[in-house]
Amino acid sequence: MKVVLINKSDSSGGASVAATRLANSLHQYGIDVHMLVSDGTQGMLIEVINKSWWAKQKAIARFLWERLYFFKFEKSAVERFSFSPANTGMDLSKHPMIQEADVIHLHWINQGFLSLKNIDQLIKLGKPVVWTFHDMWAFTGGCHYNGACHEFIEACGYCPYLKKPLINDISAQQFIVKKQIYKHANLHLVTCSKWLRSLAVESALLHQNPCFVIPNPIDSTVFKPYGKEECRNKLGLPQDKKILLFGAANIHDPRKGIRYLIEALNILHENFPILHDKLELVVFGKAHKSDTLLFPFKTTYFQYINNQQTLVELYNASDAYILPSLQDNLPNTVMEAMACAVPVIGFRIGGVPEMIEHGISGYLSEVKNSMSLSSGIYETLFISESGEMGLEARRRVMEQYSGEKVAAQYVAVYEKALKAQ
Repeated sequence: MKVVLINKSDSSGGASVAATRLANSLHQYGIDVHMLVSDGTQGMLIEVINKSWWAKQKAIARFLWERLYFFKFEKSAVERFSFSPANTGMDLSKHPMIQEADVIHLHWINQGFLSLKNIDQLIKLGKPVVWTFHDMWAFTGGCHYNGACHEFIEACGYCPYLKKPLINDISAQQFIVKKQIYKHANLHLVTCSKWLRSLAVESALLHQNPCFVIPNPIDSTVFKPYGKEECRNKLGLPQDKKILLFGAANIHDPRKGIRYLIEALNILHENFPILHDKLELVVFGKAHKSDTLLFPFKTTYFQYINNQQTLVELYNASDAYILPSLQDNLPNTVMEAMACAVPVIGFRIGGVPEMIEHGISGYLSEVKNSMSLSSGIYETLFISESGEMGLEARRRVMEQYSGEKVAAQYVAVYEKALKAQ
């Protein structure tokens, strides 16, 4: 069985990390697998399509054209990347790896990589297509997360991400095009969480397609517990404080909930002033150094971390990881923290309750409730046995998210897709 995974990148973003880990897990399981990416690092399993200088420039141009096209429709610059029109991309249907593959496996393909037309070209090859959803884009009129909108259940239109929502706006138009593309496709869907599956099977576009829940894999031999004291020394972090870790690709993305983290920490600071010198926040991801002034506790800022070992050390230096996201699928950061035996505090949203056992391996707060989030921080760091919670978190990761277990589930889906063909 030859399988080709298709993703925008091999390392930039959560979907890229998940897809690359899956490719490695499938390879170790004995599957003939390769991964096609628009940009990344060429490797044994990874084929970078845009390797030459000219190809890279064209890829940048496609990305810019997609963004410029959407610019005239966007409601807010803050949510500029929350909607993908998929109006431009690359035709991969004639690529040798696609031609030779028994199964085509799509992952995250937006931002100028594959257009709607390009997806149609792959489907028309007649090969089984497995599509792992890392967000909702495949079954909406263009948004990656729906927020409070549920138009996708019947037919998109009046999109809240648009400056002028209309019955026939670009979300409605994309919805119609997707409906035509999917009409006779041999599509087998995979979601990383039960939460995302519940939305996919409700959608007007894909409710009739078989849909399976398979989590992302993680290499627990890389993400594992290390000595906390040693990691803090290497990173220049204090030994005598509780360290709370927060990270996101862009911490100012409204979906990541930084507002509630700020409010929760302020509640904690006002009610327990004694904690001022006992707690430190560590932030990693896209942010400005001035953002450290937003928080009432001392804050250490790390930029976007590309070095995996540094990331592992950062988790191990922490006493807890916090995820105040308002919508999320199966966050890699939660899995990574848990694999490093670090308890996680988060809202009871998306796939997060499927990962965290409340009071056992972490703390689940009430959604958009800063007081509840504040309680979660205080209880996890200063009341509960955070070390025991961390060990439970590690145990859960080993049971649920091992590469071998995830690969076996995907192979079963591939076999079903081939039989359906």
